[in-house]
Amino acid sequence: MKTEILRIDENSLMRAKKIIDGGGLVAFPTETVYGLGANALNQSAVELIFVTKGRPSDNPLIAHVHKDYDISELVTEVPDYAKLLAKAFLPGPLTMVYKSRGVVCPAVSCGLDTLAIRVPSHSGAQAFLKYVGVPIAAPSANISKHVSPVTAQHVYDDLNGKIELILDGGKCSGGIESTVLDCTGEVPCVLRSGLVTRDMVAQVAGECDIYHIVEGQRVRSPGMKYKHYSPRCRTALYSYDDRMKAYDEYREHAARGERVYIMCDDMTAADMADAKILPLGGDENAVASNLYDRLREGERVADIIIAVAPQKQDGVMVGVMNRLTKACG
Repeated sequence: MKTEILRIDENSLMRAKKIIDGGGLVAFPTETVYGLGANALNQSAVELIFVTKGRPSDNPLIAHVHKDYDISELVTEVPDYAKLLAKAFLPGPLTMVYKSRGVVCPAVSCGLDTLAIRVPSHSGAQAFLKYVGVPIAAPSANISKHVSPVTAQHVYDDLNGKIELILDGGKCSGGIESTVLDCTGEVPCVLRSGLVTRDMVAQVAGECDIYHIVEGQRVRSPGMKYKHYSPRCRTALYSYDDRMKAYDEYREHAARGERVYIMCDDMTAADMADAKILPLGGDENAVASNLYDRLREGERVADIIIAVAPQKQDGVMVGVMNRLTKACG
């Protein structure tokens, strides 16, 4: 199969719709990461996502819809607080989980009675979703467990020969996957942290819980259970307080002639003298935006990436640390 990368225009959208209608897969940009999309109403198409990615069959997917889509066609109840959250944050990097009507095929939710719905803000994603006219089930457009893709080239590097079309919408600005929020209870509950933080949700909804994984319990959201985001090289992770230990390890590897880089924010980099740095940026949004790009860069140039966690640990950094720990911890 030949894989093409095409800019988003009328011709590429026509082709994307033809592929989706035929039960195939299309990679498309969002503001967070690139998604690997299939018609959420087509069981065999959704199953193809799992096969193509090598994704565990009990890891649920998210249904993506355009901003004017009536989600009452897909879910049974939208709590008042969820309506307030949708008004505040959508379109945007927030996925909300509702009780499902069972309209989408069972493979999307892996047999659960809930459905995760996302309305991405990326203009290219909106154009794609509007054009195809059906809910699109999509995880990140990469081989399972590898670093999530934030450029069309990243998708191509993982899925060349496995899918026909990658819609190129440039580099994703957000950089880490959407916040996933359970909206089936009386209070919203964070299942996966992201750019929309718990405090942001609580300011709108009045309160917000955080879900803690229980051993043996079924996965309720993508990103909760399995190893994710891992570069194809060795890694190590140090806390901010142990940053000089990270520098010592860096020098040990460098002395042995290994290709070694430190991945850290700008404040930490200032303490690292002559070390080779994969720079994450100076604030939490920059760190989130650059994380996967730097991990992808690192696996090309390094034998080992030594990551140092930012000093700041709250807000968006909760989501960053979730990904950084799974990638390098």
